[in-house]
Amino acid sequence: MKVRTGVVSLLCVTLLGAAGQAGAEEPIQPIAPVKEINLAKAELGKKLFFDPRLSKSGFISCNSCHNLSMGGSDNIKTSIGHNWQKGPINAPTVLNSSLNFVQFWDGRAETLKDQAGGPIANPGEMAFTHEMAEDVLTSIPGYVTEFKQVFGDDTINIDRATDAIAEFEKTLVTPNSRFDQWLLGDKKALNEDELAGYKLFKDSGCISCHYGEAMGGTSFQKMGVMEEYKSKSPTEGRKAVTGKDEDRFAFKVPTLRNVELTYPYFHDGEAETLTEAVDVMGRLQLGAEFTKEQNAQIVAFLKTLTGDQPSFTLPILPPSTEKTPQPKPFE
Repeated sequence: MKVRTGVVSLLCVTLLGAAGQAGAEEPIQPIAPVKEINLAKAELGKKLFFDPRLSKSGFISCNSCHNLSMGGSDNIKTSIGHNWQKGPINAPTVLNSSLNFVQFWDGRAETLKDQAGGPIANPGEMAFTHEMAEDVLTSIPGYVTEFKQVFGDDTINIDRATDAIAEFEKTLVTPNSRFDQWLLGDKKALNEDELAGYKLFKDSGCISCHYGEAMGGTSFQKMGVMEEYKSKSPTEGRKAVTGKDEDRFAFKVPTLRNVELTYPYFHDGEAETLTEAVDVMGRLQLGAEFTKEQNAQIVAFLKTLTGDQPSFTLPILPPSTEKTPQPKPFE
């Protein structure tokens, strides 16, 4: 394996010092179960997360692109929006998204609540407006009652709706992966190949970006440090937010938790397998050429990061009424 030293190695040392203080002396911490949640608000948010009536077509919900049966993503290169529009970017997983320092690949939303309102009003996604979403919710007596129970009065608006969705999303953490069990003291939780993969993961510099509880989601990094990344996607990353040329192709580092489930990989979904993703990231980000055996060991380690998936009863959505605006799937 050939690894170039320099800026990446220095960054690795710095981040290891900052991140390796808690628990066992490792740069990664186990995911903690949810400790504080407003159960009534989260239950309302769960209904809204699954409700396709918040889209113009009456067909697309939050769960369409962040499918909780599929690792919180949709397992296609780029998501499909209103009228079968091809989205510009791969849908990041919603699992453990509460651990991200910002939301979206380009970080344009600071909170889960901010993020929740974006797709509803995006013409390429759910293609609604916030005002129309409010009209739909207000027309449904079941929602009127539940909003009042949660918030204390009759007001229904997008601010409260996204607040509830965010509260539900805070519950979507995935503790108890085999790697977390190992971090917590069960030294039989990982086999020799998986431990070798973890050592390679640290020694080669992957840990410089994928550290902490979520193993990502804590910084922006340029895609293509040692070699240029050639993408067919028009997405420019952080530059779309800052307008700065130096932020072109800088993206929020994705979490590696449950990465076995969230294929395909990268912002453009061009890496179809973990094997391909490890090879590309090694060469482009670290200047590392992993052997077939080393790649397989890293992949084996990454598969130990799958935690307990969210488990709950699917919500029964309150029925529409004659006053509920009709969906317009073909407009």
